[in-house]
Amino acid sequence: MLKSGKPLRWRRLSLAGDDRHLLIPLDHSVSDGPVAPPGQWEELLKALVAGGADGIVVHKGRARTLDPALLRSCALVVHLSASTACSADADAKVLVGDVEEAVALGADAVSVHVNIGSDTEGRQLADLGAVARSCDTWGMPLIAMVYPRGPRIENPHDPALLAHIVNVAADLGADMVKTSVALPLDRMAEVVAHSPIPVLAAGGPPDGSDLIEYGTALMAAGCRGLAVGRRIFSSPSPASLVSRLAAVVHGGEVTDDMGMTTPSPYSTIVAGVA
Repeated sequence: MLKSGKPLRWRRLSLAGDDRHLLIPLDHSVSDGPVAPPGQWEELLKALVAGGADGIVVHKGRARTLDPALLRSCALVVHLSASTACSADADAKVLVGDVEEAVALGADAVSVHVNIGSDTEGRQLADLGAVARSCDTWGMPLIAMVYPRGPRIENPHDPALLAHIVNVAADLGADMVKTSVALPLDRMAEVVAHSPIPVLAAGGPPDGSDLIEYGTALMAAGCRGLAVGRRIFSSPSPASLVSRLAAVVHGGEVTDDMGMTTPSPYSTIVAGVA
């Protein structure tokens, strides 16, 4: 007998049921500005769902505008943290929502942002712990988006630092952690090896290189999934790009820009260790 709704919601975060995840953050509209014009918002969501995204990440107000029919095969993650690029300290994230609101909206998970090394790190850690407590009460999965950002961070891609960060997320009650990538990418395996919870790699390649190769390398390093926003919603063909990333995350055929399909390199890796 289920004692909590968390396993049911967690299952909806992985379309294939393989505990791997492709999430598309769309919360940039608060931090940086519009993701898409109002008239194109629904078309963008349709493209993400058609491409095979496991879930989208939005703020509570945006969640209220979603057509429920769009989310029949895509999970809803409600983001509880915010700051804007106009702030005196954009790294100072504050809570702008709570778990109860997310439950009322039908969310499958919530996410909280913490910047380790920022001037307000202490308050952000306290917020993460408080949200984790509410998530346990309501049976809600918690994704901690924890990054090394602020005046005390010398190298945000240091594997030892990132290993520390993923443990902070786990120790304060998160079920999954989204964080920056180690460089070189193969050293992300060290971060994953030290994490008690699944790790999502955030964003696209810092140098703007091929996103598919980037995702393949991170999945090979042991990441449980990818969380890619801007590179997807700014793409001229978001559905196609999501489809290719979904193949990398879950295994299957990857279609290139010329329409040619090849087995996903990640699929081959998985088969080799199965």
